[in-house]
Amino acid sequence: MSDVDYIRSQGDAVISTLGADGEPQAAYVSVTATDAGELVFDAKLNSRKVANLHRDPRIAIVVGGVDGTTLQLQGLADFPTGADLDRCSAAFVTAFPQFADSLLRDDIVVIRVVVDWSRFGDFR
Repeated sequence: MSDVDYIRSQGDAVISTLGADGEPQAAYVSVTATDAGELVFDAKLNSRKVANLHRDPRIAIVVGGVDGTTLQLQGLADFPTGADLDRCSAAFVTAFPQFADSLLRDDIVVIRVVVDWSRFGDFR
């Protein structure tokens, strides 16, 4: 199974960003992947994760775990605009149609992660 297929099959993840003092801060998010392998999730504009990623775009992510498998990833996050935002939003809404209306709100942002490292683990 490809990383994209695995992420799409799981649907959730724990992300870790760096706070202002360098301390790690974790959050549970709904996540999907674009066909290009980018991770996509949404967040409240005033959340710690958004502030952290504006300051330092480095992010670590663990997808899965319930069935004894995980995909660990790291990369750089950004806040896509224009056609990239449309593409990432479409991927997110395809995976989570129940969140479609939230993406129309001014206090919600879409975050894209370009992955530069990943490792699959099977602990069953």
